[in-house]
Amino acid sequence: MKINNSWWPSLGLALLLLAGGQSPATAGISEFHPGALWPDNQGQPIQAHGGGVIRWADKYYWFGEDRAQTNDDRRKFVSAYASEDLAHWTHRGQVFQADQLPGFNHNWVLERPKVFPNPRTGKFVMYMHLDGPYPGHRDGYEMARVGVAVSSTVDGTYRFVTSYRPLGRESRDIGQFIDDDGTAYLIFEDRPNGFHIARLSADYLSVEQDICLLPEHLEGGALVHYQGLYYVVGSHLTGWSANPNVYATAKSLAGPWSKFRNLAPPETKTYGSQSTMLLKVTGRQGSTVIFMGDQWKPDTLWDSRYLWLPLQMDGARMRLPAPQPWTLDLQTGVAQFKNQ
Repeated sequence: MKINNSWWPSLGLALLLLAGGQSPATAGISEFHPGALWPDNQGQPIQAHGGGVIRWADKYYWFGEDRAQTNDDRRKFVSAYASEDLAHWTHRGQVFQADQLPGFNHNWVLERPKVFPNPRTGKFVMYMHLDGPYPGHRDGYEMARVGVAVSSTVDGTYRFVTSYRPLGRESRDIGQFIDDDGTAYLIFEDRPNGFHIARLSADYLSVEQDICLLPEHLEGGALVHYQGLYYVVGSHLTGWSANPNVYATAKSLAGPWSKFRNLAPPETKTYGSQSTMLLKVTGRQGSTVIFMGDQWKPDTLWDSRYLWLPLQMDGARMRLPAPQPWTLDLQTGVAQFKNQ
């Protein structure tokens, strides 16, 4: 496939950053307050639930479900935010919105949008979990599909392209992963069979190959490559209710994978959160892997909060510390709790 030459000046940087690297031009120390109200540049609570973060050119972009209380409840929205430091976010607008999609009735569901920049085509490809009842049914997560939308710019308007079941399998919660070599993967939960890690096609519009099927029944899939090991995180199937998230490790995406272990003390139920992404930030002195979690409030979804914390990683061990304010030096890649 022909590569869009206009992307070549930033291609090497983009692949590094999508894999978790950090631009040397970004300076300063960012401060985070897990679980606190997180306003954007307009003073409004950030609406990026179930989302994902990528880095493109000189900015981070955060995409997620827009659950604002003022939204038209007949429509579904995805919002985008931009940041230079991961802490201060500028609202770039509702980049995807629809009141209905082909094959779905008014009870349809849009969840967990993730965006993949494609350096071969010059397009930005958004994946989302689409669901709803079959015709004649009133409600339920029955259709279990992914939806695909495309934009020519990272924070432009995304045009719906198609929906399907990846590899013919059910797909509910989805996650994204870009490996160090730039290869793009979709993580999806297949209720009858387990937890898939699958490679996207060259144009990212379809799922090309199942790399691994973990038999565990988990959702909220997240993945990172750190110091020679792959770490996968998932949440048990308890709906909106928090549970003890778990993780496993492997030297290859194809496995074999270790036994799943608790990410945090099980009685904390992952501090009331559910995994959505693992974000690696690399600087001069090392890398920090950020656990991105959602603290869902099903009765007031617009007020659901975000639990971002630096993971403590040692060999094949991964631990989510108790929530507390922390800082991240983007130049060095070093995270530190403020009370230390």
